[in-house]
Amino acid sequence: MDIRAALKEGIKQLQNASVPSHTLAAELLLLYVTECERSWLYAHPEEELSAEQIKLYLSLITRRAKGEPTQHLTGEQEFWSLKFEVTPEVLIPRPETEHLIEVALDRLALREIRAGRPQKTDGTGLWIADIGTGSGCIAVALAKELPGAQTVATDISGEALEVARRNAVRHSVQDRIQFIESNLLETLSLVGARSTGHLQGDTAECPRPRSPFTTRHSPLSFDLIVSNPPYIGRREGKTLMREVGDHEPELALFGGEEGYELYAPLIVQSAKLMNSGGILVLELGHASLPAVRPLLDAPAWCNVGVTNDLAGIPRVLAAERA
Repeated sequence: MDIRAALKEGIKQLQNASVPSHTLAAELLLLYVTECERSWLYAHPEEELSAEQIKLYLSLITRRAKGEPTQHLTGEQEFWSLKFEVTPEVLIPRPETEHLIEVALDRLALREIRAGRPQKTDGTGLWIADIGTGSGCIAVALAKELPGAQTVATDISGEALEVARRNAVRHSVQDRIQFIESNLLETLSLVGARSTGHLQGDTAECPRPRSPFTTRHSPLSFDLIVSNPPYIGRREGKTLMREVGDHEPELALFGGEEGYELYAPLIVQSAKLMNSGGILVLELGHASLPAVRPLLDAPAWCNVGVTNDLAGIPRVLAAERA
């Protein structure tokens, strides 16, 4: 079987199984099996595949037809022009989450302009927190864009943090990101209150060794907090695509019965752990703006703004610490 025939067969099977974007999925799986670039694949349609390649490709097509996400089969997903390892322990990075990165960088640039500094900043002196980091895609992308900044990335899942750590190493930013097991900012709040322990989320108590944060602020505080929290309501669970509902982690998907329950504690905790003028940037669910926007109508927050995604859905909510 040559490349042309294999691709045709893959597309046919996925189309018959009503797989979304079946042509793209068939292409990605063939690229994974052949370890070739797309341009090479289409320039050599007559290239014969080995028996092992054919067997692997058809087995992956069968698994995809049964609902397994393409990203779980290939083990990676592109985000912010970077490739990230993904596993069933983490949420697959979505293109719309890139709006969160854009808003965060735009807000930081605006803050530089207000301070009379050049718009472009490398993040020197900034402390960033990524809450619910999952694969680490947000933390790593910001670390690449802001090489002078230091980042703390939290997640309630230890398994997810292992994936995030590997992605940080993959992109050579592991020295600038600390990964902490924490429910939202709870562990960071504890460290900030004690102003002592080195941040280690997998310990029950904060030990006494030095903390990098207490040399700069006491209590612990951040210049930028970003989060793509779980925002799907459990009542929506049965309406999810099988690729999502059956294969992505519940901890990363569901934010409560309605879906927006995590925003209130996240916003309250953020207010306590931010510098004056600090920036909070949150990704929103498709219908969560009416419930979340009023949470920022408090003296602690100012300059609240909403950014729509390419589909016109309110996707990012940002505010500054007054």
